Amino acid sequence: MDRELIPLLADGEFHSGQELGDRLGVSRAAVWKRLQRLQELGLEYERIRGKGYRIPGGLDLLQSERIRAAMDPRTQSLPVAVEEMTGSTNTDLLDDLRRGVEPPRALVAEYQHSGRGRRSRSWLSPYGRSLYVSLAWPFSGGAAQLEGLSLAVGTILAEQLASEGVEQVGLKWPNDVLVEGRKLAGILIELAGDVDGQCSAVIGIGVNGDLGNTAREEIDQEWTDLRRELGSVPDRNALVARLLSELALMLPVFAADGFRGIKPRWQPFDLAREQGVSIQVGDQSYHGQAEDVTDTGALVVNIQGERKHFYGGEVSLRLGPEMWREDG
Repeated sequence: MDRELIPLLADGEFHSGQELGDRLGVSRAAVWKRLQRLQELGLEYERIRGKGYRIPGGLDLLQSERIRAAMDPRTQSLPVAVEEMTGSTNTDLLDDLRRGVEPPRALVAEYQHSGRGRRSRSWLSPYGRSLYVSLAWPFSGGAAQLEGLSLAVGTILAEQLASEGVEQVGLKWPNDVLVEGRKLAGILIELAGDVDGQCSAVIGIGVNGDLGNTAREEIDQEWTDLRRELGSVPDRNALVARLLSELALMLPVFAADGFRGIKPRWQPFDLAREQGVSIQVGDQSYHGQAEDVTDTGALVVNIQGERKHFYGGEVSLRLGPEMWREDG
């Protein structure tokens, strides 16, 4: 991680190689080599003869102080840390919990080199362009208390994205945020502790901010990002602050009442409801019409007149041909 060069280019303005070299105390050739390494982080820069180098659009770098200051006053006691580079924010928090660090706490990263989504899929993570947020939260009722948690988190995320101006935001059960069939964000929840008693959920959220040209080469599914939907990426510090605040306010309610109280807020975003769907569970395939979700977050599908319930985990959902097809 180049902790000196990146902040110099974060303003989005052109800087000559000589200027950068003088400020870094290195030669212009050394500046060029350091710029080349930025591409390994997914950072795209522009070079114009006579002007110099810039990162188009600049970078809105994350700062824990700015995030906490923008949070709801009722949630500002939540510890929030920012890492420049990590393997996975979820993994880091899980490691902390196993070492005895007490939740709740949040971790945000500028770059993940081993970010992952549900079912071990990789998550493209260009530096400083998207949101990689994890929140560790304690629960006393064991894993059974967490049924429907990914849907509740997805509801909060969809509401926040809609409030930013993203139109036609939808939730694909159990944990994907789509815009007209293109994936904008995802959720990964992992557990630590006693599955039958005191445990913690690590809630990981990834939101595509500005994936740039790299995404066209590396992502093998339909995708979108905030720049495509809004024309620019909103203030990332403020967006993280609002998201963490809303989660911190929702989770105690969820711990007390489960998904039941959140379900009416989920339903307007539900992309599968009353649509044809295909379900894959291991080697078994099912085809039917999705009806709703239960009060615990199970997907209810009518299969040849029989109402069958599906739960998260290793279930893969495809939406029917009357909408679009998308792997779960």
